Amino acid sequence: MKKEIRTVVYDDELHIEAYRFEGIVQPFPNHFHEYYVIGFMEDGQRVLSCKNQEYTIIKGDVLLFNPGDNHACIQSDNGTLDYRGFNITKEVMLDLAEEATGRRELPGFSRSVISDEEVTCYLRPLHELVMKSSHEFGKEESLLFLISLLIQQYGQPFESCIPECREEIEKACAFMEQHYAERIYLDQICRCAGLSKSTLLRSFAKSKGVAPYSYLENIRIGKAKKLLEQGVPPIEAALRTGFSDQSHFTNYFNRFIGLAPGIYRDIFKDMEEPPHER
Repeated sequence: MKKEIRTVVYDDELHIEAYRFEGIVQPFPNHFHEYYVIGFMEDGQRVLSCKNQEYTIIKGDVLLFNPGDNHACIQSDNGTLDYRGFNITKEVMLDLAEEATGRRELPGFSRSVISDEEVTCYLRPLHELVMKSSHEFGKEESLLFLISLLIQQYGQPFESCIPECREEIEKACAFMEQHYAERIYLDQICRCAGLSKSTLLRSFAKSKGVAPYSYLENIRIGKAKKLLEQGVPPIEAALRTGFSDQSHFTNYFNRFIGLAPGIYRDIFKDMEEPPHER
């Protein structure tokens, strides 16, 4: 079995995260992110479920996830997953979109899986530059070309990619966003939304693609990521985001992000350390 290698780099010039997974067999459960994901299948074959559609993804495929797109994947052959990916926050994407198109509006990608050699020609070299911590301006140039091409070929207004949600479901989401650090009960969410438990569970899953508890855990993971980026110790991040203990937190973080919380925190640690005096 090929050894698993998981590498993540934060580029403080482009303000994006770059992931490189090699030899991975871990399945990823149904979840979503608050940021954009642009990924590339380096090798392997997986079954991807995204927004209630199923795809077989293979070497050479490019993955495009908008913020909020629920997705899951599992290996479908006897091999392993080799993957490159970028995570881009909505704030950074807004700036990139304005530079690329002249319009300050968030794009929404209309397709989740594409096979496009021109996109790949920008994506792979850019990823390698970020992973090598290159400071050449060609890195920013490639990122802008990539985003411009993706918006031109596969973009639409971000709002059109958001599924229509009943007012009651939005109330439930808002309640969890506000109280994620607390112990929340299903009864509380139902009272806030004005729905019975069975109606809430059915409607929520249909609208969001995940169950309410999974939605809450995704919110907590997103908040915990921001705390770890600020240097907060994993045990404190766990407590501040509503996880019952560090073990529970570590398990969820690794399942959704593919890295242990401490390893994720360490990529930002060196950036915050002052340079040594000569």
